[in-house]
Amino acid sequence: MNIALFYGSTTCYTEIAAEKIQAELGTDIVSLFNIKDTPLAEMANHDILILGISTWDYGEIQEDWESHWPEIANIDLEGKIIALFGMGDQIGYTDWFQDALGMLHEQVLAQGGYVIGYWPNEGYEFAESKALTENKQKFVGLALDEDNQYDASEERIKLWCQQINHEITDILAE
Repeated sequence: MNIALFYGSTTCYTEIAAEKIQAELGTDIVSLFNIKDTPLAEMANHDILILGISTWDYGEIQEDWESHWPEIANIDLEGKIIALFGMGDQIGYTDWFQDALGMLHEQVLAQGGYVIGYWPNEGYEFAESKALTENKQKFVGLALDEDNQYDASEERIKLWCQQINHEITDILAE
């Protein structure tokens, strides 16, 4: 199993989370790609993807993702297994918590990606989010908040990595 993890990071929090995910799943299994230095077209060369994005200010996508956003429409993600994680501030931007994660999820689905790694929304305090599933019970990926719940990130990453590992294994066994 070879997984490619693509992320954009302005303040290094998303990069640090990406490195923790890589360490949890295995450095021999997960290859990291900073989209600042790697074109999104590289995603086409991998069957299993993890994508990391952060939400800025009032529901805006991180600058590296924003500069490459139009490219997503040109990437065929049909049949690819994709897990998503996002960074956000649930207190300072309570009405826009993890919105970029939700926007990325929409793009991935539109391009035919098969999304795994939906994450429960218990234990968070926010008003609104574009990253919630239709029934509002889960996020469309792992939601991290380094500003307000830094102490929960390690355990969330560990549990989420176990979850997506099981989901990937089940899909590949079919």
